[in-house]
Amino acid sequence: MSRSTVKISLGTFTCMGIEAHLGSDLALGVREALANYTRQLDSESPPPAIPRFATGAQTAGPERSLDLPVDEGTWEALELEAARQGTTASALAAHSVLVYLAEIDRLTPASAA
Repeated sequence: MSRSTVKISLGTFTCMGIEAHLGSDLALGVREALANYTRQLDSESPPPAIPRFATGAQTAGPERSLDLPVDEGTWEALELEAARQGTTASALAAHSVLVYLAEIDRLTPASAA
């Protein structure tokens, strides 16, 4: 299986969310988010699109920047969806993490937070 690399910049808020909900391994948290996002692309309930104000935006002063190896299927899905939404695969990857964190937060009972 061929692998590609996606460069993703994570701001402080995103890093804190990954650490709070998924643990200290940022790369693992991003991989989980990407897998969830790409699965949803083909579902009856697709994930939210990247907001128009964020399509060309870069994270101001990223806390962390990762070069994350991803499988070819994930890369192709990111590239196709990014082109459809008029953004980059990197921006869409960062967006997918925020979408995933929002879903986790929404599904976590207040007493468990």
